[in-house]
Amino acid sequence: MSFVPIILLMMSQAATPPGEQPVAPYPHHNANAGATPFADDRMWQAFHESAGVGRIVDDLVATNIADPRISDIFKGQDMIRLRRTLKEQFCYLLNGGCDYSGRTMAAAHADMGIQDADMAALVENLQAAMRREHVSFAAQNRLLAKLAPMRRTIVKQRDLDRR
Repeated sequence: MSFVPIILLMMSQAATPPGEQPVAPYPHHNANAGATPFADDRMWQAFHESAGVGRIVDDLVATNIADPRISDIFKGQDMIRLRRTLKEQFCYLLNGGCDYSGRTMAAAHADMGIQDADMAALVENLQAAMRREHVSFAAQNRLLAKLAPMRRTIVKQRDLDRR
């Protein structure tokens, strides 16, 4: 076997982490995270670094799956990829030294029919997860302010009954 096919095989194996469903190739870039990171690591510290972000994301995902207001959105989704990319996104935005490998916000949420009410429920669930992690109210608001402009990209339906 020549050197080039071995490299291609190794790259294809690394492209999809264990347990995740494969997706069509896309360019990996930190700009896909939807916002720029905070200037220093104070927010990373406020969120209790990697362990805290991990707990927040795991709590958020579990809460969203159990929340009858938005649980349908998560049916059939790759929850392993979702957890991984949310942790990367938060780590990147909080200036924790991570890169974001997920798709753009538009591509990740395409054809999901997310409405204003869905986004409001998700934000409520994120706030609850951050409170349970004992993140200060000020730090919560700073992150939410950074995430808020993504709403324009993610919400495609305005309070329509899609369920």
